[in-house]
Amino acid sequence: MLGLERITFNPHMMARQACIRGMRIPVSSVVNLVANGKPVEEILEEYPDLEPEDIRQSLLYAAWLTQERVYPFKTA
Repeated sequence: MLGLERITFNPHMMARQACIRGMRIPVSSVVNLVANGKPVEEILEEYPDLEPEDIRQSLLYAAWLTQERVYPFKTA
């Protein structure tokens, strides 16, 4: 999916949330940290298993989810 191989889903883990590389680190947590101004370097210090590409793909995934699409409906 869009080159987002680090974004994983496991129906038996983290209430089916999108996670990073099968770890118990939800994408939403990473995006929330970035959105609230946490520098990437600090995120990587707090989550030593994360890599910079994990953060980048988390943001790409969030951007993909928020794309607006218009689907025309046929009218009678």
